[in-house]
Amino acid sequence: MRINLIKVGNSKGIIIPSALLASCELKDAVELQLDGKKLVIAAVKQPRSGWFEGYCAESDEGALETIPQEEGADEWVW
Repeated sequence: MRINLIKVGNSKGIIIPSALLASCELKDAVELQLDGKKLVIAAVKQPRSGWFEGYCAESDEGALETIPQEEGADEWVW
């Protein structure tokens, strides 16, 4: 696809068609990188995204039971 550069102040820009924005999942901000003489535009990576996918709190039941308990120690001394 060929797109013309548009003058924006002292810089130049492009208009990205909405179909490309949707397929690349581009939102309000992008990562911009140089790869040799290529300009790479990528979606911003969300830190920690997907960490809790598939997490089931019920699977942790009994986890405290496996921790050895010290008998006879009423309080900790710091």
